[in-house]
Amino acid sequence: MFVLHTTQHLAFSYTTGGFQAAVERSSWIRRLVVLALAGLVAGIGWYVVRTFTSGVSEVHDTVWEGRSDLSIRRSLPSSVLSEIVIGMGVSLGREQAPQLLGAVSGSALGKRARLTPAQRRLLVACGSGAGLAAVYNVPIGGALVITELLYGTITLTVVLPALVCSAVATSVSWIYLPNQPTYLGLTSFHFAPTEAFWSVAVGPLIGVASVAWTRLIGWTSARTVSGRVQLLAPLLAFGALALAGIGYPELLGNGKDMAHSAFLAQFGILLLLALFALKPIVTALCLGSGAVGGLFTPTLSTGAMLGGVLGGLWSFAVPGGPIAAYAVIGAGAMLGAGLQAPLAAIVLIIELTDSTLGLVLPLLLAIALATMTARYLDGYSIYSSRLPARLPSRRKDVQELRGDASKPLGNPGDGRKR
Repeated sequence: MFVLHTTQHLAFSYTTGGFQAAVERSSWIRRLVVLALAGLVAGIGWYVVRTFTSGVSEVHDTVWEGRSDLSIRRSLPSSVLSEIVIGMGVSLGREQAPQLLGAVSGSALGKRARLTPAQRRLLVACGSGAGLAAVYNVPIGGALVITELLYGTITLTVVLPALVCSAVATSVSWIYLPNQPTYLGLTSFHFAPTEAFWSVAVGPLIGVASVAWTRLIGWTSARTVSGRVQLLAPLLAFGALALAGIGYPELLGNGKDMAHSAFLAQFGILLLLALFALKPIVTALCLGSGAVGGLFTPTLSTGAMLGGVLGGLWSFAVPGGPIAAYAVIGAGAMLGAGLQAPLAAIVLIIELTDSTLGLVLPLLLAIALATMTARYLDGYSIYSSRLPARLPSRRKDVQELRGDASKPLGNPGDGRKR
């Protein structure tokens, strides 16, 4: 996070205030130059890393394959590159690097201690979840990501080490990161029946939007550039982001400030709609160029935009609920459906904000219905949709959860059956 914050301040020349405000103050020429430099750094950097280092640097692949062998030589420079380019405005999540380095720590320590393969795999998963917990100050949510998303089971043998790792990582992170929710200053929300009715009505719609987002990720992942093309691809992708950012500077960065503005009801419906349409596209472009980054915050911010749009339309017919509340509920529903982890999603939203306990009921309804719809239509998460063809076992697990394991299942984005 020090690397990320330092890069942000240098790239957009600010010392106080938020990243989004600094980007909006800068000229479009500066944004273009910064993102062009990010494209050069990303293209050359990741080409060198992938050419001259070997081993695995994908946490979900490793855990779901039942392995624990992550490469430090590949993971460390890739993580540093990720935070640098995200600090320069690339539309990817900042949690990928801390999750990867946490997982690498678990892999290295487990190997040194000569633990069993199952124990090392658990340490890798705990390290990954603890990285997420530390970055966003969400110790319980980080533990639930380990159990519900990575392991798919909530048992004492998994929950206890997950909680300990997340608690230790979060408390240590307070040395540098603030001990406070990520999204501050939100209105103290109170329950209103109209919000519950709205959640029932739009929950399935958000689930459908999540499926579209997940399939876009799968399609992009199946076509991620490789070889010498990756030297040029980030420059083109980040340049397209810079052009989109001329009219919508909110698109730069992982989407944290964009979501925060929606939670504070600072955007009109037309701007919310434009950002909802464009954020997934520019994120997929950055991902497909070969850049490494997370999808947690882009997913959450896309849901916040959609929730704001649907809430604004609902308010014309049924006044009473604040647009900010609909944005928070939409973010939670998109996160739950995108992760295919409803328990983690509800806890993460509560921990990320400081005033959403009054929205628990509509949040539960929206998250449950969105996740149910996404599972029925597709069954993929934003992470499992990226799995390569060499991992059929995890795809079979997805099918069995949906009750259709006899059907062939391919990557949702590659157009072929596996």
